[in-house]
Formats: sequence, C-alpha cells, structure tokens
Amino acid sequence: MLVAGLTGGMACGKTFVAGALHDLGCHIIEADELGREVMAPGGGAFHNILQIFGRDILAADGSIDRQKLAARVFTHPPSIAKLNAIVHPAVRARARQEFEAIGQADPRAIVIYIAAILIESGAYREAAKIIVVTCRREQQIERAMQRPGAVQADVLARLATQMPLEEKLKFADYVIDTSGTKEDTLRQTREVYEELRRLSG
Repeated sequence: MLVAGLTGGMACGKTFVAGALHDLGCHIIEADELGREVMAPGGGAFHNILQIFGRDILAADGSIDRQKLAARVFTHPPSIAKLNAIVHPAVRARARQEFEAIGQADPRAIVIYIAAILIESGAYREAAKIIVVTCRREQQIERAMQRPGAVQADVLARLATQMPLEEKLKFADYVIDTSGTKEDTLRQTREVYEELRRLSG
C-alpha cells in the first residue's frame, strides 16, 4: 500500500484532482471528514474539546455547534492552537486506522489523503509522497468567489492565514497545476497516478 498526501491552497482544485484520482482507482480519505467524525459525540476529540471550550458550544442535539466553536476560536490564535492540539492528533490516529484497514484489504492500494493543512499540521509525515495542487493566486480568488455566500474580504483573509503556496511546493514530490484547462489537469493527474501505481507495485 502507498499513502500519498494531497494538499494545496484554497480553491486550487484539490477536490477535482481527488475525484480524478478516485476515478483512476485510488482510495480517497479526507481529513475534513475525519475531523467531523472525531468531533462528533463519542469521537476521539469530543470530550477534550468540551473540557477546554465548555458546554455552551453544544447544539440542541448535543453535538458540537461548529459555528459557535469557530466564533470562539478563530479570532483568538491561542485558542486555535489549543483546538488544533486536540483535533489534529485525533484525526491522524483515525487516518492511520483507515490506512491499515485499506492496506489489509488491498496490499497494492493507493490511498490519497486530502488535507488542506497537511504540511502545517505535520500530517505530511504519514505520507510516502506529497502531491501539491496549485494555480495562480488570481484564479484562487476568482474560484473562491464563485462559492455560495462568498465574500471577498473573507476570501482574502483566509488566503492571508494560509501557508503560501510557494512554501507548500517545497514539500512536493509531484505538482499538479490547475491553471490551464480541465483536460490539462487530468493529463497531469494521470501522469502522477501512473507513477504512484508503479511505486505501489
């Protein structure tokens, strides 16, 4: 089994590339999805989050209200650090369980682990290879603004808090540039897949 991390900046096309890799036969695991799992009641991070941030972040059904939690932490960097220190290890432990289950079922599997902050969280160390999806900054902004409810000030603020793409590219084994046509992105993705297939052989 081979685990490849997939990351990139906001609105660079990670989801499109991941979909193409899935169609080629890769297993896809999303850190965001695992984050929701570990923050759910009974999940690996739920109890510790309540201990630190209090029960007033709960929704009526007893789950964590992610909007309430976000409002509490995202204007306060030390709180973000505390939340990350709880959530990231739980997500990585959950990811390892998924990797092991897939590897047992298919020893030649290629697993693509998608995480926006793969490098920042240290999770890149779990992957044998790193794929960075990139595009021009003006394209990032343009694509992000097409999302429902997008506000330019919020988009620019999020971009400002992210690790610059140039920094992420230093960690890349493979780069997929989505600045061109979809066909060109798919061509690059197939080339990366063929290389991963050879390595997983």
